[in-house]
Amino acid sequence: MKITKPSLSFWQIFNMNVGFLGIQYSFGLQQTAINPIFLYLGAPEDMLPILNIAGPVTGLIVQPIIGAMSDKTWSARWGRRKPYFLIGAILGSLCLFAFPTSPVLWFAVGLLWILDVGNNMAMEPYRAFVGDKLPEKQLSLGYQMQSLFVGAGILLANGSIVLFQYLFGGESVEVAGTIPTWLYYSFYIGAILSITTILYSVLKTPEIPPSSLELEEINAARAKPLMDRIMFPFKEIAEAIKRMPKFMWRVGAVYLFQWYALFIYWQYTTPLFKLTMGYSTGEAASQSAQMSLTYNVVTMVVALAL
Repeated sequence: MKITKPSLSFWQIFNMNVGFLGIQYSFGLQQTAINPIFLYLGAPEDMLPILNIAGPVTGLIVQPIIGAMSDKTWSARWGRRKPYFLIGAILGSLCLFAFPTSPVLWFAVGLLWILDVGNNMAMEPYRAFVGDKLPEKQLSLGYQMQSLFVGAGILLANGSIVLFQYLFGGESVEVAGTIPTWLYYSFYIGAILSITTILYSVLKTPEIPPSSLELEEINAARAKPLMDRIMFPFKEIAEAIKRMPKFMWRVGAVYLFQWYALFIYWQYTTPLFKLTMGYSTGEAASQSAQMSLTYNVVTMVVALAL
């Protein structure tokens, strides 16, 4: 029996999307502030791509696995999607608090892997959470609100880097192997936003219980042997790929080249400004953040217009 989803008010849709602000603030820091930290800790520019490999690898592996797992999860107390994006937000917050105090390069690289796992663990169930709650006629508004908070989170992250470097960066002398204190502030704000915005959405938005048929499927999956439960997400992903429409394959090809370009941009704008313009690492990071501010403003406006 199909569940009829009630229409939600504007503020209910607003509340359920607030968590995207914290998640995307964290992603914004990854785009703009992580590579400067690697450079501060002595990473050579030609090592930046391999040091950033955590992003695409965890996105490729964690998001589909967590998405498949959350489809077969239900708790009367904790819900279906909430446990995953709450745990992801906690992981992300802890990593953001620790990141600017990284003593050596390998420590920062390890934190990036954990941070990316947390962010991707939060992102996929959160997107499904929006779809779970909204009736079809409100999906467009729901995803527009999601786009608004996604854009706002990235804008705040990049804006904070520009602001704090301008206010405090000019007075500090960069010392090789150390991270300047002005960069701490953006990460601490991100750590607080990551957990508080997710908690706000969790507490303000109840999940819709599964139908009796869905509950039977969930209970049947739980009753299977341990190895079958471990392998289930992988089998479901393989089946989804096999059944994917041709249109989705074409869209995937477009994204393949788009993300190639984006990763080149994120990884090399800071060292590019540093090596060609004679900027310090902090000044180069600030300039890169200003560029990201510009393109994210355009992206957000165009997305809402579309």
